[in-house]
Amino acid sequence: MKILKTVLFTAAAILALGIASVHAQCAMCTASVEANAKNGGTTAMGLNHGIMYLLAAPYIAIAVVGYIWYKKYRRKNINLNMRDEKLHLN
Repeated sequence: MKILKTVLFTAAAILALGIASVHAQCAMCTASVEANAKNGGTTAMGLNHGIMYLLAAPYIAIAVVGYIWYKKYRRKNINLNMRDEKLHLN
């Protein structure tokens, strides 16, 4: 379980720190949005938010499936057979 938490934390940190500005549009969309932005429109911001929404959707779907899988298959009522003796580390 500790390894799973470490892997998930590392993956989340990489994703969080790896955020870069995304401006991926075709040539016609870019020209249209730039012309609209020069005239004071907000189409560029909406288009970029739409791209980010589409980018995040698969990650959210995988996270939901992983959570459901974790909840369904985790073990409950496990007897660890721990001894009552004190543990001396010296």
